[in-house]
Amino acid sequence: MGILVVIFGPTGVGKTEAAMAVAQTFNSPILSCDSRQFYREMTIGTAPPSAQQMEMVQHYFVADRSVSEPYTAGKFERDVLDLLPKLFEQHPIVLMVGGTGLYIDAVCDGLGQTPPANEEIRAHLESVLAKDGVGALYEQLVQVDPVFAQQVDRQNPMRVLRALEVCLITGKPYSEVRISAKKERPFDILKIGIQMPREQLYERINLRVDSMVAAGLEQEARKLYPYRQLNTLNTVGYREWFDYFEGKIPRETALELIKRNSRRYAKRQMTWFTRYRDAVWFEPRQRLEIIRYIETQLKESFHADENPDCNSML
Repeated sequence: MGILVVIFGPTGVGKTEAAMAVAQTFNSPILSCDSRQFYREMTIGTAPPSAQQMEMVQHYFVADRSVSEPYTAGKFERDVLDLLPKLFEQHPIVLMVGGTGLYIDAVCDGLGQTPPANEEIRAHLESVLAKDGVGALYEQLVQVDPVFAQQVDRQNPMRVLRALEVCLITGKPYSEVRISAKKERPFDILKIGIQMPREQLYERINLRVDSMVAAGLEQEARKLYPYRQLNTLNTVGYREWFDYFEGKIPRETALELIKRNSRRYAKRQMTWFTRYRDAVWFEPRQRLEIIRYIETQLKESFHADENPDCNSML
């Protein structure tokens, strides 16, 4: 059918710029795989492609819904699988770009079937959450599923609670239940990771936060403050501002926490991505090397010597 090239990496590493170079070379559309770029009200804090980049390359799943419209990895999986056959009719290569590992896994491998909520267990966990906070649930999760505990956003109470609930219902780690039934896909998948030295990445993250603040991140967060109870907004770069608006922390502390939590998020992303044994890694500046690697894989996949359409693209 075609090749889905997945370009992934931690926040701030330079995925968008690398993907743009690839997309323009192969005339490929880009599917965003960032679980917060879906929302049109979060145009600064999620660092979506610029208007100019959107004009240069066709993008999907960017700012196409409101924060009041919840979106899940399962729904994303179905939507992408519905869209890809249409895109492959015109494009031998389609890119999927982002840093949300759960959504990448959903498209590439499918999500295992998790059991429905158990009312008794859910009520107990919710009472623990209300009494002792998400930290208490997280400590339990560490004991029963240390793998997922390293990956999950420990400040996201519903995700921690649900993972722990599945562990208690099934008696198995959530990380195993979720990937227990890998699905076959009717297209080839090529995974390309973007990485750089940690110190350099952390400096880029700090500078990017400063740029976001200069671009109006605080004002964007103020507009979203009335919707702060939505799980969508339990996100680095927004929840810190909400604490500031409520007088819980000084403004300077909010800024430092955004940087710190962004760095921690990047570390969790890299922990997740180390599971991808079939990935090939590049630095963001190695755009030509990335393109040549894809060309090689394209020739092998489509037998370019016998396919004039493929040859003309190369």
